[in-house]
Amino acid sequence: MIAHLVNTDVGNRGVTKLYLDYRRRNFNFLHNSAKLFLDNYGKVLIVTGFPIPPVNVPETDGPPGALAMYRAINELGGDAEVLTQEEVIRAMMPFQKTLSLKFTREPDVSSYDLVIFIETPGRAKDGNHYSMSGLPVGGETFDWIAEEATDYSVPTIGIGDGGNEIGMGKVRDLVVKHVPYGEKIASVVETDGLILSAVSNWGAYGLIAQASLELGRNLLPDWEEAFVVRVLVENGLIDGVSKRREISVDGIPIEVHRAFIDAIFKLVEMSL
Repeated sequence: MIAHLVNTDVGNRGVTKLYLDYRRRNFNFLHNSAKLFLDNYGKVLIVTGFPIPPVNVPETDGPPGALAMYRAINELGGDAEVLTQEEVIRAMMPFQKTLSLKFTREPDVSSYDLVIFIETPGRAKDGNHYSMSGLPVGGETFDWIAEEATDYSVPTIGIGDGGNEIGMGKVRDLVVKHVPYGEKIASVVETDGLILSAVSNWGAYGLIAQASLELGRNLLPDWEEAFVVRVLVENGLIDGVSKRREISVDGIPIEVHRAFIDAIFKLVEMSL
């Protein structure tokens, strides 16, 4: 149920066929990632931040989901740190006190129990990073974190919505098949768990919702999506589709995001 919900293509970005093919290949992908999360939340590195070309300002998809994951880990009694670009750190700073946010710039990957990537550019076959329209992405990227995690046997979860993010190397053939410019933009960087979603923030909320169901309690009560996105935009982030500083994510009005999150967690609470 939750996997279907987080892949509702309200932005008409063509992710449905990619999702359906992936679900046929890995029907329990959301359950598997939730189990990986619940088994390894002791110390978690959350990686996010996707600079949007040509301005290369990070977007509003990713950081809200990262903040939500951080809060869920706190709810569980775990410890988390965030790795992201300097622009995103500045945008997140208003939440530092309320969430006890901790950032890192030089993480020791071997010290973590789990790494979660949320809407993070993944290296393409030619070694570059691309937007969904095939434009080169500038700024700091974090493929090396996924590679070091593999070297140290630290489990990883990737969350993405377009095929060009860290983790999507797991389904590169499906991205090439279904996504425009797929051969060019598809990431080759894999993660152990992979969550596909219509909006990467939704993938993060879906992971938290699934973990809530399996744990037996809501790990994200009273989440205020509109407030979170507004603060991030006021502090410099942009909508990745419109490329403007407006209170929306991936070109979808904030009212839709708020209604979606309310619905998914009301369903969780009903199930509990």
